[in-house]
Amino acid sequence: MIQKTDLQQTIKKAIILEGVGLHTGKNVTLRFEPAPENTGYVFVRDDLEGTPEISADVQYVVNTDRGTNLEKDGVKIQTSEHVLAALVGLQIDNCFIHLDASEPPIMDGSSKYFIEAIEKAGVEKQEKPREEYVVDEVICFKDEESGSEITIIPSESYQITTMVDFGTKILGTQNATLDNLSDFKGEIAPARTFSFLHELEMLLDHGLIKGGDLNNAIVYVDKPLSEETTEKLKKAFNKDHISIKPNGVLDNLTLHFSNEAARHKLLDVIGDLALIGTRIRGHVIAKKPGHRVNTMFADKVAKLIKHDKRLNVPKIDFTQPPLMDTVAIMKMLPHRPPFLLVDKIYELSDTHVLALKNVTMNEPFFQGHFPGAPVMPGVLQIEAMAQAGGILVLNTVPDPENYLTFFMKIDNVKFKRPVHPGDTMIFKLDLITPIRRGICHMRATAYVNGVLTSEGDMMAQIIKRKDTK
Repeated sequence: MIQKTDLQQTIKKAIILEGVGLHTGKNVTLRFEPAPENTGYVFVRDDLEGTPEISADVQYVVNTDRGTNLEKDGVKIQTSEHVLAALVGLQIDNCFIHLDASEPPIMDGSSKYFIEAIEKAGVEKQEKPREEYVVDEVICFKDEESGSEITIIPSESYQITTMVDFGTKILGTQNATLDNLSDFKGEIAPARTFSFLHELEMLLDHGLIKGGDLNNAIVYVDKPLSEETTEKLKKAFNKDHISIKPNGVLDNLTLHFSNEAARHKLLDVIGDLALIGTRIRGHVIAKKPGHRVNTMFADKVAKLIKHDKRLNVPKIDFTQPPLMDTVAIMKMLPHRPPFLLVDKIYELSDTHVLALKNVTMNEPFFQGHFPGAPVMPGVLQIEAMAQAGGILVLNTVPDPENYLTFFMKIDNVKFKRPVHPGDTMIFKLDLITPIRRGICHMRATAYVNGVLTSEGDMMAQIIKRKDTK
């Protein structure tokens, strides 16, 4: 379910970082810049002709080898996850990420320096609300090949738990949890990327970590350190001496956390799920996460959100009392049974209304409208939505009992499926334009069991009762 929540945020001013790309070894300048509402995160390649842009969108993921890599129209962004995690962690919704190379600087292998830069630039609230995908049922994804599994369950906030098992004595099983994004800066952002020695040798042999050194990647020694390997590492890292600490970490790097590997995996999950493009309200539980399974899960959730947005199905918590019952509705509307076709109002704002009608076999129109196969007339579905719209427009005046609502125009009406006795209809009406001079232009939709039954555009006007005489 998509909800409008707090106002969107961007950064107050541009801020620059410089460093080296982990895999490319190239010097790179990164510049965060403010972006308008509803922009999201957009990478900009300043080093290429036309400064092409790539939105941080899961549809552009091309591979996940040693990082989450994006490509659009031949333009590439490598290792996007640490930068994106920092933006999510500070609840930035819109930002341009300018680069003069294909890969952001690795810095110390974490999101710490990106966090510091964004905080230095400052955070600025914008005017439009952010959209949030509220998870109301369990969403699961499992990769049978690797045994990795990610699940989202309902929660009051965005939470992440990672459970990792590396199958080695030196590291073993680790867990990490982030209960609130406000804790990201201190608890997750400093967690650095890591590699096992056997992986490191392969990467060095293939020239895949040209920008690595012992300050931006933790190396866990999971095999005997041979003389040949030692010399290879000394050359790669430009060190005169290589050693192993008692905790199994290469050289003299000190861990920030005892479970730093699990925390960094959590950081990666946040960065990869940023590619969904919509804020999440739910608890993500990731077992053996990795960039491949993270982005496959992100793709699944993004498609669910796209489907929900297309249907725009409203959700009602029936455990909560309605905002208005039938008695309260009759105090506002002039309609009376059997022509009162709205039973309850659940939401009412300056721009929308959410209403409900229980369709029973006792409805008088069923006596003549196909008694052997009762179906609610389409015109009455439209009338019911119009009555809900009447609540919306009458809510703008202090004395609604002194006004009547009249149709001015109905456009684009479509009937998708029949409505039968026993159905519960949910009506959602949203303003198309602001109400002016008592004229209300609305988009109306009706649903049964989450399925669209009818829709249309309506225009109505409220007029004082004395003016109708």
